[in-house]
Amino acid sequence: MTLRSIFWLYLVNFCRLLYQSFPPSPKWSADDIPDLSGRIIIVTGGNTGIGRETIKALLRRNAKVYMAARNEIKARNTIRELLKDTGKEAIFLKLDLASLESVREAAAEFKSKETELHVLFNNAGVMWPPLHQISADGYDGQFATNVMGHFLLTHLLLVNLKAGAKSLPEKKSRIVNTSSGASYLTHRIDWETLVDGPKRRALWSSTAALYHQSKFANVVFSNELARRYGDEGIISISLNPGNIKTELLRHKSSIFQYLSQCVLYSTTYGALTQLWAGTAPEAAACNGMFLAPWARIARPNPFTDDPAVAKKLWEWLEEHTL
Repeated sequence: MTLRSIFWLYLVNFCRLLYQSFPPSPKWSADDIPDLSGRIIIVTGGNTGIGRETIKALLRRNAKVYMAARNEIKARNTIRELLKDTGKEAIFLKLDLASLESVREAAAEFKSKETELHVLFNNAGVMWPPLHQISADGYDGQFATNVMGHFLLTHLLLVNLKAGAKSLPEKKSRIVNTSSGASYLTHRIDWETLVDGPKRRALWSSTAALYHQSKFANVVFSNELARRYGDEGIISISLNPGNIKTELLRHKSSIFQYLSQCVLYSTTYGALTQLWAGTAPEAAACNGMFLAPWARIARPNPFTDDPAVAKKLWEWLEEHTL
């Protein structure tokens, strides 16, 4: 691909990102979620932000929800708050996505309690942490949390997802992969920056590039999931939840956070797109698609749809997590 073609694709991507940053009013709301009685669901990062709002909506529709989070105290406080709001109690599942051992333990804990899983919301994420923060296994903290942990969790729960699909009338389970508008801001994965080392540390001036590639990889991973398991009743959808007021900005200065408020939406809006992906009957036809705010089918970054890149990412993840 020539530099000129890359430039034009970047321009198109920027226009898509700009449009998605100021979306039209939603045509769908959490009130449209059908009854979810009997559905077993996991939401990673469910104790705060978009994850919390997602769980609240799912509980109100009678789903059995596992809140997968690393901080047990915060998670149990959130569970108590949601119990007061909804009359339903989520189940705590200890999960630190930045630790492969923790991911394995969380999957084993879930499998000891459940044989089926109907929806997996790969929602948790970190953004722009200090560069010195790496995972328990020596990988870039953002890629480990946003991509590697979710890959391993999904892989370990595939049996449950397949069983869940067979038990539903529509014969389909769902994996909802929360990416970001940042997925439009790069065209590749820099493989040498995924493990801590000189190449990664050369990015000392900004961890934004590491975040962008992790969100890019979320879409690539989701598309490959759709290709590999769509015929087995597993629907995989990726999405941009929008520019939302969450704790993701905690690593930025207070001034930056304050100035950002004018272009950020509430978590109620932020949860809409992934709730639609995970619960709306019509979303079962969206395997391999990318969604934009609010619950609209959109065109992803075209660089994320390269099967060769997806194959390489999948093989890299298998090598480094399994």
